[in-house]
Amino acid sequence: MSGLFRNFVGRLGGLLARRRARAAVARQFAAFCAMPGHAGRGLPPHWAGARVRTGESEQGFDRHYVLHTGWAARHVARLAPARHVDIASSLYFVAQVSAFVPVAFHDFRPPDLALPGLECGRADLGALPFPDASVPSLSCLHVIEHVGLGRYGDALDPGGDLRAAAELARVLAPGGTLLVAVPVGRARVEFNLHRVYSCAQVVALFPGLALAQFALVPDDPRDGGLLPGASFALADAQEYGCGCFCFVKPGEPGNAGGEGGS
Repeated sequence: MSGLFRNFVGRLGGLLARRRARAAVARQFAAFCAMPGHAGRGLPPHWAGARVRTGESEQGFDRHYVLHTGWAARHVARLAPARHVDIASSLYFVAQVSAFVPVAFHDFRPPDLALPGLECGRADLGALPFPDASVPSLSCLHVIEHVGLGRYGDALDPGGDLRAAAELARVLAPGGTLLVAVPVGRARVEFNLHRVYSCAQVVALFPGLALAQFALVPDDPRDGGLLPGASFALADAQEYGCGCFCFVKPGEPGNAGGEGGS
């Protein structure tokens, strides 16, 4: 069975299962309303509509976002930089990492988010506001695949991801670490959602950097969760996997222009 067909069958099965589960919850709601014990409590039962939870026996989660952020947070914890700079990654990621490492978070649409250890500012990934070779610890997770597709109000640009990658490499300090996560598998642009890359295409985005580690979140949970050291061949066989790339800029660490910040 091809990955595409297996994915379709899985989604169809999931849809049917959700419909059955929703019908079961409707029956539960009717039974709950008919039970004694509501009177005088001031908690009248209401059907939650689209927000109804269908009582799955296992807790579901977005495997891409839980696993790639967990992978990146562990890298930051291990490296323990004096400060970490993140460009437009998940707010959950920067909020949690800022509990143990000061984080400067930059986004095209900066959030109104205030936490100890977290600074938020505006930045365009096509023209980062940092000097060359100035950021020793940097991340950009599940971001560059969107640049230039207009999804987030940015200008259309087929080469937007190329320019974004070049900016990340430009500001990374010698000896510094760059954490990148992007969709990997059958290479294509799914307009206006994202690009999906082969692993070789991702490495080619950063010609001046060395790949220190690769990990994969595969399509099928039965193939494993986060797979450190997965082969590029396995990653390229996915339909929509998540590739986690740890790059290092060659050279001795130093203070070339100071640390990037808000």
